[in-house]
Amino acid sequence: MFLFLGASLLLQSIFGRSVLLRLLLALLATCALLVLDVVQRPHQPPPALAAWPVTTAAPDLSTLRVVDRGPIPMPEGMAAAHASTLLAMPAGHPAALTVFWFSGDRESGPNVQIAASQYLRATGQWTPARFVVNRFAMGEQLGFGLRRLGNPVAWLDGDGRIHLFVVATGGGGWAASRVLHLRQSSAGSSLQELAFAPVRVLPLSWLWNTSFLVRNAPLRLQDGGMVLPVHFELGLKYPVAVRLDAQGNFRGLERVSQRPYALQPTLVMQSPANWLALMRDERPHGKIIAAATHDGGRHWNDLPDLDLDNPDAAVAGLGLAPGQLLLAYNSSIASRGTLDLSQSANGRQWTRVQTLEHGTPIDEFSYPALLWHDGSLWVTYTVDRHRIAWARLQPRAGSTP
Repeated sequence: MFLFLGASLLLQSIFGRSVLLRLLLALLATCALLVLDVVQRPHQPPPALAAWPVTTAAPDLSTLRVVDRGPIPMPEGMAAAHASTLLAMPAGHPAALTVFWFSGDRESGPNVQIAASQYLRATGQWTPARFVVNRFAMGEQLGFGLRRLGNPVAWLDGDGRIHLFVVATGGGGWAASRVLHLRQSSAGSSLQELAFAPVRVLPLSWLWNTSFLVRNAPLRLQDGGMVLPVHFELGLKYPVAVRLDAQGNFRGLERVSQRPYALQPTLVMQSPANWLALMRDERPHGKIIAAATHDGGRHWNDLPDLDLDNPDAAVAGLGLAPGQLLLAYNSSIASRGTLDLSQSANGRQWTRVQTLEHGTPIDEFSYPALLWHDGSLWVTYTVDRHRIAWARLQPRAGSTP
């Protein structure tokens, strides 16, 4: 108390009463906002049960082979592309799937927007790309400016609406980001009419939700909701699992790993209540980091690193059925010039199925995304930060584990 009074008298002598009063009011207002933020934050969500993406007999993943591949059309005149995400469209939709990514003159450039293309069932081709999220228009709707957009992640809610979770920054770099939640505002979801409106910035921390980023696809739950993997990266890096209900309402979060160098988690289902989180390793000459939950995301524990090299690069995992796990990752310790697809029965031992790309050490095939849809495995990834490539893999006919 005496220290506080002494400091107040000192400030008063330096700045005068009016300045001191404004400083005290600003301090009180800041404390009130922080208390309100903490009070309004939901409690830890209850355990959840994940839903398998394959409801029929699982294929023999060791027989997966590329049956089609190529570049995804770029927005006209754009030289940079990165961080794609895949979304399966409902049965009967003209498009089998939609891919989103961010594109512009360069990463973090002023003209970067969120682009999209759709794979049409009738033609078996990707549509010309179109921008679906503009940072200036989105900033006007939010009421504050956006400096950067990146890393879109897509999800279809229980009402059939598309949601996008996008990394957005104001001042500062990617470490000053927040996760912006957008929801489809257009009546239809064909590419030409697709539009989005902001829902909110996800409430992830008391520090005004700063320095949280999203990258990998959500894990779908049996109740229609999902678990969205995100990570914090201001100084230390750590992963977090965020729960949303079937309408996209925020229901809570849980830290996934205690390690301070793990980021960009991908969630891999082993059973409805048992999931793995596989993560990029910030350390030089690292491995792929692993954590697990056995109670539907209520508690997580760290596991030994996988015996797979990781050159500080994003990974993408997918659980298709019991004992049928897939992982796309850069397997060269020194570069992102090789992109492999591996399978596992237990999540610990992995066997390579396909080398999707193999280039020189200066090449980059990075940020893979995986989706099982219509009996095929779909993969998208960044090529040299200039374009997005895709591949479709199918198992040998009649193959079962």
